[in-house]
Amino acid sequence: MFMSRYQVFSRAVIALLAACLMTLTAVAHAELRTVKDVLDREVTIPTPAKRVFLGFYYTDYMAIGGVDAFEHVVGFSKDVWSVWTPASWDLYRKAVPALNDLADVGEVEAGTFSVEKLLSLNPDVAILADWQFKALGPDIDRIEEAGIPIVVVDYNAQTLERHLHSTRLLGIVAGQEARAETIATEYQQTVESITQTIAEANLPKPRVYIEFGNKGPSEYSFTYGKNMWGAMVSLTGGDNIATPYVEWWGPMNPEQVLASQPEVILITGRETEMGKNDEAMVLGVGIERDEAKRRLAGFAQRPGWDKLPAIQNGRLHGVYQGASRTIADAAMVEYFAKVTYPELFEHLDPRATYLGFHQRFLPVVPEGTFMVTADSL
Repeated sequence: MFMSRYQVFSRAVIALLAACLMTLTAVAHAELRTVKDVLDREVTIPTPAKRVFLGFYYTDYMAIGGVDAFEHVVGFSKDVWSVWTPASWDLYRKAVPALNDLADVGEVEAGTFSVEKLLSLNPDVAILADWQFKALGPDIDRIEEAGIPIVVVDYNAQTLERHLHSTRLLGIVAGQEARAETIATEYQQTVESITQTIAEANLPKPRVYIEFGNKGPSEYSFTYGKNMWGAMVSLTGGDNIATPYVEWWGPMNPEQVLASQPEVILITGRETEMGKNDEAMVLGVGIERDEAKRRLAGFAQRPGWDKLPAIQNGRLHGVYQGASRTIADAAMVEYFAKVTYPELFEHLDPRATYLGFHQRFLPVVPEGTFMVTADSL
């Protein structure tokens, strides 16, 4: 029996109203709570949130809220995960198939972010990274005027304060405050133990240079000043040679790198360069240790680097680019501390820490190479 157009239309309207009613009921049964985000903005949100737009920090939200928290995520910026770290995305989408069905609203840096798409998802809270919030500018007003509260979190700053604050905020949104507190406390203990040991030793600060190795040895790529890896160098007691020349990130003049005589060098890499550049640094999921070491050794052949203390003393290291700006980066804090002050932190096992976090809080345990030291020349 065929339905009339009127009957089809009526049923569609009823279904839409039912969906709206379910959303309103869920919000009505949630506790309204006012929190301060990392920008010290007061935001009133329903907790736990039932319809979440998640702009970034996907594995952090999963670790803090549990896999089930993604049942309430209605949309995300897919490219930030699938394009920036495709091996990670592939690993997680297979373990959590629901990820494949999430609505994609586009990516802020690429200029494809669609406010209209976000509004159509009717989230009861939007979680944005600090850099996304600032880049969206006037579009933030459009989102808030539509009645969608925005909570800003920030792991990119790579400070203990913002890591802890962001973790607790995500725990509130996901309704997993106890789990968030466990993760935050353990992170704080790791960082404070390391910084206290360094302070008590009162040793001269080694000069440290770090570079994203995505362009290979033939061209200097960007280094980091105040945030991300640069902030981690400072946190673990290193003297970041980029600080006077690079505020956030950008390349240093090669002559200045040579003049600064770094005593420790770290080259970061990720999986995406594997098929693009045979000499670019690669690390991460599915990367073989021998291949990572081969590529890392190429950087030691740069003109003038044989005169650098770091190269002469076998202190050229590689680290996974995808393991920063996350609550899981306690392992990288350990690694930076260990390569900067090997005499103080010989007992640390950063790889075990990294994999252990995944075993306890995430649905996948990645296989690959996440940190490596070049063979002595």
